[in-house]
Amino acid sequence: MRLKRPFPRQSPNMPLILSLLAVAAGITLIVATGLGPVAVSPVTTAKILLHQIPVLGSGIAQTWEALEQNIVLGLRLPRVCLGLIVGASLSVCGVTMQALVRNHLADPFILGVSNGAAAFATLGMLFGAFSFLGTYSLAISAFLGSAVTILFVYAISRIRGRIHIPQLLLSGVAVSMMMDGVTRIITLSAPNALGLHNAESWMAGSLAGARWAYLTLPLAVLVVCMVVLMVNHRGLNLLLLGDESAGALGVHVRRLQKLLVLVASLMAGVTISVSGSIGFVGLMVPHFTRLLVGGDHKKVLPIAALLGGILVVWVDVAARLVIAPEELPVGVLTAVIGGPIFLWMLKKSHRGKT
Repeated sequence: MRLKRPFPRQSPNMPLILSLLAVAAGITLIVATGLGPVAVSPVTTAKILLHQIPVLGSGIAQTWEALEQNIVLGLRLPRVCLGLIVGASLSVCGVTMQALVRNHLADPFILGVSNGAAAFATLGMLFGAFSFLGTYSLAISAFLGSAVTILFVYAISRIRGRIHIPQLLLSGVAVSMMMDGVTRIITLSAPNALGLHNAESWMAGSLAGARWAYLTLPLAVLVVCMVVLMVNHRGLNLLLLGDESAGALGVHVRRLQKLLVLVASLMAGVTISVSGSIGFVGLMVPHFTRLLVGGDHKKVLPIAALLGGILVVWVDVAARLVIAPEELPVGVLTAVIGGPIFLWMLKKSHRGKT
C-alpha cells in the first residue's frame, strides 16, 4: 500500500500549511529571542512579550529580572523581527527574479543584483556620495545599485527580443564579478579605518546591529511588494510559458517585466541596506517551496515568505551561538549551507535536460 503524501503538490492544503508555518514562526520568535550568550527561557520570554500587550499584560505577574527584559526587548526581539523580514524579502525577491527570467537557478546574488546594491551602498557609506538623499540614503543607494545592475543584465541577455537563459546566467556572473571589483576598489580607497571596518562588517551580512527603527522601511516595502505580486500572480504563472504564450493569454508582458524589475530591485536594495549581503536564501527557499506546494505563485509567494523568515532567524541563531560570545556573519553561514545546495540544484537541472 502506497502512503499518501501529507502535502501533495497537486492540491496542497494551503490553510493547514499556512497555519503550521505561522505557528512555527511564532515559536521561532519566542525561542530564538531567548537564545544567545545570555539565555532566557522560552517561558520567561513569552511572559515578557505578553506583558507588553496592553490588556493581556496586566494579568501577568512580573517574575523576571530587569536585565532579562532589556535583553529580550532591546536586543533580541528587534533582531529576530528583522531576521523574519529579511528572510521573507530575500525569498520573495528570489521568486520574483525566477519568474522574470524563467529559471529556478536565478536569485539576486547569482545575477549580480546584490553586488550592484553593495557597490552603490558602500560608495555612500564610505564617501557620502548619496548623503543628499537624507535618512534613507543607504536604502535608496542600494536600490539604485540593484536597479542598474538588473536592468543591465536583463538588457544584455535579450537576443532578438527574448531572454537567452545561458547568456543571462553568464552575464549575471560577469556583472557580479565586475561589481564586486568596484566594491573592492571603493573599500581600498576608504578614507579611514573605522569606515572600512564598518563597511566590511556590513558586506559580510549580519543582523547584529538591528534596531526597532530599522524595521519600518523594509517591512513597508515587503508588504507593498507582496500585495503587488499577489495581485499579479496569474501573470507570473503565465510568464513561465514564454513571452509569446503569455502575451497571447492576455498578459502585457513588457509592462509586467518592468514591474518585476522594479519590485525585485526595490526589495533587494532595501533588504541589503539593513542586513548586508546574505546569499542563497533567494535561491534555496523558492525551490523548496515549489517542492512543497507546486508552482502556482499564489501559493508560492506566502509560503516562501514564511519559510525564508524562519530560515534566516535560525541561521542567525546559529551565527551567534557557534563561537559564542563571538559571532559569525550570517552571510558566511548561508554561503556555507547554500553553496552545496546550489550545486545539487544545478546538477539536478542538468540531469532533467538530458
